[in-house]
Amino acid sequence: MSIKETQHQDAEATTPKTMTKSPKTNEVELPRFMGRLIPPLDRVLIRTIPPVLIIAVIIWVLTNPEGASAVISELRTFVTGKFTWLFILYSVFTVVVCIWLATSRVGKVRLGGPKAKPQHSKFAWYSMLFACGQGIGLIFWSVAEPIMLRDENPVIPVGPNGASEGGIVWTYFHWGLTAWAMYCAVAVCLAYSHHNLGKTLTFREATVDILPRWSQRGAGVIVELLAIIATVLGLATSFGFAALQFSSGIRSFTGLESNSTMWLMVIAIFAGITCISAIVGINKGMARLSSVNSILSIVLVAAAFIFGPTLYIVSNLSQTFGSFMANFVNMSLWTDSGLTAAPLESWQDSWNGWWTVFIWCWVIAFSPFVAGFIARISRGRTIREFVIGVTIIPTLIVMIWVGVIGSAAIYYDDQAERAISDAVAADTSAGLFAMLEYVPTVGTILLVLSTILVATYYVTSLDSGIYALSEFVSAPNKSGPVFRVVLVLSIATVATVLLTLGGTAVVDTVQTGTIIGAFPFSFVIILMIVNLIRRLLKRDKAIKQLEKDINNPDPSFVFVPEPDGSNAIANREPRKDSSN
Repeated sequence: MSIKETQHQDAEATTPKTMTKSPKTNEVELPRFMGRLIPPLDRVLIRTIPPVLIIAVIIWVLTNPEGASAVISELRTFVTGKFTWLFILYSVFTVVVCIWLATSRVGKVRLGGPKAKPQHSKFAWYSMLFACGQGIGLIFWSVAEPIMLRDENPVIPVGPNGASEGGIVWTYFHWGLTAWAMYCAVAVCLAYSHHNLGKTLTFREATVDILPRWSQRGAGVIVELLAIIATVLGLATSFGFAALQFSSGIRSFTGLESNSTMWLMVIAIFAGITCISAIVGINKGMARLSSVNSILSIVLVAAAFIFGPTLYIVSNLSQTFGSFMANFVNMSLWTDSGLTAAPLESWQDSWNGWWTVFIWCWVIAFSPFVAGFIARISRGRTIREFVIGVTIIPTLIVMIWVGVIGSAAIYYDDQAERAISDAVAADTSAGLFAMLEYVPTVGTILLVLSTILVATYYVTSLDSGIYALSEFVSAPNKSGPVFRVVLVLSIATVATVLLTLGGTAVVDTVQTGTIIGAFPFSFVIILMIVNLIRRLLKRDKAIKQLEKDINNPDPSFVFVPEPDGSNAIANREPRKDSSN
């Protein structure tokens, strides 16, 4: 039996492979690899440049912390003063793209071909999405942001309760629909490229075929380097802050002081659990941890609702939900244009510099590993189901979480004469724990539970990052558990060095530097999204057939690469199979 395919632009950078029948062997791994084989020199660059640059950055920050902080602060001021409009429009662009993907005919496209089945139940899928994307962020900010913005915030009209409503509404905005749309737009690019076109699960192969042929190789190396560096530094600095917040949680119910010894113990425990999960595998380790996260989160929010100021929470949920919907467009497009009338002296003079631009940059910087992991676990979903699952469902979870926890925090803050505000001003990571101390009857239990959640949410975030990072570094080869364990230990080492030698100020400096890296990476993402739109609009019968072939599980059909070692298929003329 012969198979006919016509040549297509998506495959023109690759060379022919033939499909032949062979005796039935072991089950094939799907999708069948159709991507580019990385030249040896490029592979060396991708494996060696990131650790060298990361070590250089760490040495620079540790040996000259004040100078490094000053340089990074100046860069942050430049990005905030000149390009706030870019981040605002970028975020709106991703929302529009997600709406188009969910409502147009391309929403019917199934990731992995028409016969692909989801690998995870919806509960496990939602749990993993939420855990890798924002779980640790909500633990940190669900009290801190509403409290910090309760007295003054833009756009939201001041109501009878002052500006406290706006603090919660802005928290909905920063951690809800738009942030998840930014993750989703990147994830669907990687997912379609990998599951339907057989490319490696990398930014390089999701992006470069839209570029001129002469630039694709060099651009691919640069794109992959940016993704790897952003992932390593993002995970390492988050590791440091997770250790600090976990220590704050321990202190809240034991009285033990947070010090370098405790930080090292926390990092060792987190790394150990992540190593075990990496060995067990994504389908068991990550799925089980994420399910535990979801159950504990439901218990936390439900207990705060039942034992907390229930009537106030219900009333505030209704009011803030309505305010969010009424002001969503204005918040989405607000740039504080008056600041552009004169050069910005410091990013600290810009509200967006503290909040929206900062958070959007953080989302972009985390996109490589969050989106890569989401793409990995979403095989078998249609694009429409994918977009709804990655945007609408997490947004509702975020709004309920923030609405309950944030409303309780504001209520108790008023009752305690701004004691929670004082605690957040002293230590931002202690906001949730400060609020839970006021919950009657179950407050101490919730302190323990939320401290456990800090650990499990960060471990799942690190776990997802390790899987994505191993894909970036080892593709097209599959990474084994030993390699993933080495990556975990390497990132733990970076976090330990930053935290113990430099302290929180150095961790904060490296984190801010990572966020600055989101500026150039945003252009890569825009290019990748445009490439996805091009691919979907040019999807015809031949591409649909190609998707079926790539995801054909029959081991009697084998794609044989050409002797020159280059990759990909297209332009296979019908021929009679010699084995018949």
